[in-house]
Amino acid sequence: MKGIWRASTAGAIVAAVIATPVFAQDAQADAGDSGGLQEIVVTAQRRAENLQNVPIAITAANSDTLAQARVDNVSNIGTITPSVTFRVSNISSSSANLVIRGLGTTGNSRSFEGSVGVFIDGVYRTRAAAALQNFLDIDNLQVLRGPQGTLFGKNTTAGALLLASAKPSTARPEFLFDATYGNYDSLIVKAAGNVPLTDTLALRVAGLASKRDGFYTNPTNGEHLNNDATQAVKAQLLFEPSADVTIRLIGDYSHSAGNCCYATTNLKDGPTQPLVDFLTVANGGVVPSKDPSDWEQTLNGDGHQTIEDYGGTLQMDFGLGAGTLKSVTALRKFTVDQKDMDPDFTGADIFRYYENFSSRFFSQELTYNTKIEALNADAVFGAFFSDEKLEMGRTLPWASQGQAYWSTLLAGPLAGINAYLASQGLGPVSPNATPGTWAVEKMRGKAKSYAGFAHLDFAVGDKVNVIAGLRYSVEKKQGSFSNPFYRASPNGSSTELFTLLGLAPSPAYDREITNKALSGTFGLQYRPVNDVMLYATYNRGFKAGGVNIDANAAGTLLNNAAAFAKLSPSQQIAVSLLNGRAGLSAPKDPTYKPETVNAFEVGAKIQYLNRRARTNIALFYYDLSNLQVAQFVGLQFTVLNAKSAKDYGVELENLFELTDGVTLAIDGTWIPKADFGKDANIDPVLSDKRFRFAPELSGNVTLNVDKPISDTVNLTARAQYQYTSSQLINTAGLTEQGAVSLVNANLGFKLPKSGLTVEGWVQNLFDKTYFTYGFATPLQTGDVNGYLGAPRTYGIRVRAAF
Repeated sequence: MKGIWRASTAGAIVAAVIATPVFAQDAQADAGDSGGLQEIVVTAQRRAENLQNVPIAITAANSDTLAQARVDNVSNIGTITPSVTFRVSNISSSSANLVIRGLGTTGNSRSFEGSVGVFIDGVYRTRAAAALQNFLDIDNLQVLRGPQGTLFGKNTTAGALLLASAKPSTARPEFLFDATYGNYDSLIVKAAGNVPLTDTLALRVAGLASKRDGFYTNPTNGEHLNNDATQAVKAQLLFEPSADVTIRLIGDYSHSAGNCCYATTNLKDGPTQPLVDFLTVANGGVVPSKDPSDWEQTLNGDGHQTIEDYGGTLQMDFGLGAGTLKSVTALRKFTVDQKDMDPDFTGADIFRYYENFSSRFFSQELTYNTKIEALNADAVFGAFFSDEKLEMGRTLPWASQGQAYWSTLLAGPLAGINAYLASQGLGPVSPNATPGTWAVEKMRGKAKSYAGFAHLDFAVGDKVNVIAGLRYSVEKKQGSFSNPFYRASPNGSSTELFTLLGLAPSPAYDREITNKALSGTFGLQYRPVNDVMLYATYNRGFKAGGVNIDANAAGTLLNNAAAFAKLSPSQQIAVSLLNGRAGLSAPKDPTYKPETVNAFEVGAKIQYLNRRARTNIALFYYDLSNLQVAQFVGLQFTVLNAKSAKDYGVELENLFELTDGVTLAIDGTWIPKADFGKDANIDPVLSDKRFRFAPELSGNVTLNVDKPISDTVNLTARAQYQYTSSQLINTAGLTEQGAVSLVNANLGFKLPKSGLTVEGWVQNLFDKTYFTYGFATPLQTGDVNGYLGAPRTYGIRVRAAF
């Protein structure tokens, strides 16, 4: 009988399962077998099923597959499915964005939860940045497409990533060692050990240490920028006192540090670039190369980032009546601390940046799985509660050249304004950007989620299933902002720069919002013959609204009447004139609306050629309302609701076993439309324009080899071509990255009996230079900076299991 690969996914969801190249290295016939692709068993509907029989879309990968595809964390997830992309910019807690089928939460926002949910060991993580840390002792990954909710605790509108840790075993001791060394002095070392303590008790402990020099070099001093070093540990205790009781306790801790993540490349020069270059040289720096492929950037400040992610999970399963009751309890802490960063992204020493983010998160999920014999139905009933508390803050000092920069930049406009003030018998104004802290900001948030859900799968004969599910959600959000310190602007001529520009001090606020929603799913599944499954589903997705937690969420100085009244007449006039003669107005509403999606999907999963070939196709159509978009505009982080949007396309994935141990995968995603509707209330660069990070066409072609060359040695190889068509990469502009083609390759050998694997690998073989993320450079109107995709990386990996 053909081998079976199982994905144990506590809490997995409805979604069409699509075969991918990631299992190719395991797709070999057992002795005496006629061959055929390996069966993959998942628990996407909370019961073990063949992936090809599940009427939803999942891409699944085990630990070996993730390692071979170089998916050490979520940043490289596109190598296992072209339908999913990941982006991150300067601070991962606010900017880590996952996009599935063109849909995701994009932009930079402290308050956002993702449209794509991340679940690790059944626990929802509120920030996708949790999956950016290097994976430790992960047994499998599943990517679920489309709205989720009726089988999960947390509702999501675009999809979910499910990561499951390797489970302790009472069967026998095990040890795993995995080390990779590559260019940029990169090193990842992982080890895990499983020890049965008794017949009913087992302990599993894993550790990780990694480091990597940054891809950028500072030409002034030769130092690497955007480097990282991480240490992590995970311990698990499994207790199985009887066949009806399983208790699993998981604790983990991760710490990473580096001078990440402000080294970027100038994508478009603005009118201030000559001044910036002049100040860079005057400050003793070297102007970086204008060629992105040189990977040069000059920055100021020591720039140090620290990330800590830790917590515990308690999973308990109890046989109860005709079913199983499962409880998942979790308490987690996630912090990001950035010190002495350079947020002008240049060699000019204009200003510095200190930011901290802290999330304390508790969740409790209860589910009951049972069989309702009278209805011939498998059923899941569940309840979910979560409580998150956010603490955030920024400290903003001007640096040594802030005054020179602004005095030069505003000399012309202020000359005219001061002439007018003199004609009115008023004194002049000038910008104050002298070195020192000019603002300290405090931001807080709370989020509570309550939900009840049910999901039933009715079998109507042997060929037809009817699927239905409902979920009721209550989401309560709170957010606040205050300035415990803001440097005063004296009534003389010198005026604090951000006051003169009319940006600060902005109004303080403390707002709450509650959203309630009913969402669900309905689907039909039909199996006309063996190895053919057809399905059609409807899913209603919901993502709660919230409070935009940012300094300017309630407006600017011109929305802060009390602060404006403290200015002198000269300062008030200057602020108004610099802002197009704008006057005072009431504070703005910092809240944003919930996002909803009506998702329709039809698909087919077909096996043929004696199960040596699979073709899976899914056509999807999303009708979205109040799509949430975060923008960085000037110096403000805004959150907009696009009144309407459409997203539709087709996924086609083929997997062929060319011969025993050799497979070819051809996967593609075509999204002809992923557009915002016309909306006068959103930024014109979004209205009636395409989603960001949503290429029309993307695809992977992957050849995998795992073939014996002797009685004891297997040859392993992987060659992959990735293609992505042009896409918009700036939520506040129309910056576009053209089509990108990448080639990745692996070559090695393994000794199946001893568990040893040695392979060489290379990613981005031809060293393609391309941008993944663009943004308006702070304080430099018309200038655009961008983050680059990884250059060519290569190395060797050694894995031993015994």
